[in-house]
Amino acid sequence: MVGVVGNRAREAIMRSQRLTGLAPGVIAELVAEIGPLWHERHQAGLASRPRRRAVGAGAKHKLVFVDRLLATLVHLRHGVTHDVLACWFGVDRSTITRAIGEIRPLLAMRGCTVAPDVRLRTLAEVVDHLSVSGQIGIIDGTEIRVRRPATGRKDREKFISGKNKQNAVKSMVVTDADGRVMFCSPAEPASGADITHARQLGLVKLLANGPAVEILADAGYQGLGAQTGGRVVTPPHRKFKKNAPDWYEEMHERQRKAHSSRRIRVEHGIAHLKNWRALARHHGRREHMTDIIQAVAGLLSHQQTATLSDDQRK
Repeated sequence: MVGVVGNRAREAIMRSQRLTGLAPGVIAELVAEIGPLWHERHQAGLASRPRRRAVGAGAKHKLVFVDRLLATLVHLRHGVTHDVLACWFGVDRSTITRAIGEIRPLLAMRGCTVAPDVRLRTLAEVVDHLSVSGQIGIIDGTEIRVRRPATGRKDREKFISGKNKQNAVKSMVVTDADGRVMFCSPAEPASGADITHARQLGLVKLLANGPAVEILADAGYQGLGAQTGGRVVTPPHRKFKKNAPDWYEEMHERQRKAHSSRRIRVEHGIAHLKNWRALARHHGRREHMTDIIQAVAGLLSHQQTATLSDDQRK
């Protein structure tokens, strides 16, 4: 099958990490991993309905799989509209929309790559990995601005963030002590508190009687420490509300800064996620946000792991 984009142009896109956000080696691994899955799904769709012609008859794809993957990566990395991508790849806008709709769920299913042979897809797997590896986890919530729901929708107010005073969805991010992304939760309306979201994800149940791990969190998660046997560590409480002694103020500030300096790496991990324009602000359907968040987290973690492996080999 010959795609509309020429081989030279395709190679130029794959070589440019500024365009796709990924190194050429990572893209090659994605092609080898996702290509068969996409082909299998495509063939299953063709065979799932009555046909007058044999499977494979008729017009051929104008956009080969590699081009579909590249279009999806550029869209996630830079927020390029489907119209612009259609002009770039020389196809109809609907072709780009269909391609992104097919590739994005496959990227989201991959999970986060924390080692060349280790993938984490659920919060339970993250907790087990932290226990086995002896690493420290860091959690925090992040919000992504979305379109305002239509007037008259019953749950319209759920999307209004009390913190940012805007319509948004929220996801809980877990990183290791170096800020490498290990997990992003499904998107939820942003009106809920961070601690409520963590409880709904089952974090308390996983930690209360689970392995001995240490997870750092900010003041928005205070209360989880008592519920998880001290496994969730939050900033120290103030014992003196008024007229605190000078020695206590110095000690409390020192403890607070020490905790903040350890926890700050999750902010760096979230900042790397937000470098992908699809997570800076989303203008499309809110129902797609979970796939987008988890797809970007998986791609970023794969790139981070590949970079770390290259550095270790050197």
